[in-house]
Amino acid sequence: MRELYIGLMSGTSIDGVDGVMVDFEGNDLQIVGHRHRSFDPALRAELLALNLPGDNELHRAALASNALALTYAAVTADLCALGKGRAVRALGAHGQTVRHRPGQFDGVGYTLQLNAPALLAELTGIDVVADLRSRDVAAGGQGAPLVPAFHAARFWRPGEDVAIVNIGGISNLTLLHADGQVRGFDCGPGNALMDLWCQRHRGEPFDAGGQWACGGEVVYALLASALRDAYFALPPPKSTGRDAFHAAWLEALVVTTSTTAAPPRDVQATLCELTAQVIAQDVQRHLAGACELLVCGGGALNVELMRRLTQALPGVRLATTETRGLPPLQVEAAAFAWLARAHVRGEAGNLALVTGARGERILGAMYPASVRR
Repeated sequence: MRELYIGLMSGTSIDGVDGVMVDFEGNDLQIVGHRHRSFDPALRAELLALNLPGDNELHRAALASNALALTYAAVTADLCALGKGRAVRALGAHGQTVRHRPGQFDGVGYTLQLNAPALLAELTGIDVVADLRSRDVAAGGQGAPLVPAFHAARFWRPGEDVAIVNIGGISNLTLLHADGQVRGFDCGPGNALMDLWCQRHRGEPFDAGGQWACGGEVVYALLASALRDAYFALPPPKSTGRDAFHAAWLEALVVTTSTTAAPPRDVQATLCELTAQVIAQDVQRHLAGACELLVCGGGALNVELMRRLTQALPGVRLATTETRGLPPLQVEAAAFAWLARAHVRGEAGNLALVTGARGERILGAMYPASVRR
């Protein structure tokens, strides 16, 4: 039976919302359409601010959640116009992660995504599946990354070791082993540090195509110091976010390595190299026989980052997920449509080998659009 689902994703780059409408039939899927809406600058600034402690956080987070739901609803309306009147079974709304501290403090920890799923159900008239990470955390897992299960369903090929990296604000890696085993974890910073540096020194939200980094020289003392961060040596399962890699982390790194006088463009080149090196080292360490690295997320559009990844992984084919039929900016949103479908079907959405949970769990909570009669 054919079913339409919508997936909505606002990731750690905090640049806006990507939404896709997905037509599922059995194990096959087809993207009906993709829409993106950038965040209003004031909302983006508030979402970034809420990643760190501040005044009146509960009030501000509640209002930001409502504003986020309005943006989600607008993207949903854009997508429904493409569906030509076909009913959407449900939509998966990930929410905006502002804190991610699984396993910490009390042995359970938490992961916090801003969202207003009840409001979103009211605005759209569609069943909403939200809160997709917390059950995995309750079961002792990291709650992230969740996309490896979808990557395996969509991209695995027997007899091939293939790695997939999603480069958003944070980079997360999926390892598809030739024998069917699936592993995955967050590598570390993706675009987040590069974006922060570009905003500070150029007043631009990101380094388009990596053109600014392309003209810089790597500051190797800075790179070596960054690579000594304890997170990179941790064994998986592991996950991270802006809780760990943020503006203060970057500022401390520059100051402690006495590179405050380095040209800003050289620091940008170094941050680009850091992202490439962390991904490459993890591929080599955990899937040494990888024949291909598929890249998705906004980082796939960074020409300089892709060039550095190619250099760091000689002998590994580098391509975007578009070569497998799914454009890079659609993959994560499609994954959350897939996870919403798994919830509706009563199927597990997590992989215990990836997150470290005690077992497979049905992820998310349903917010029905209307009373069932």
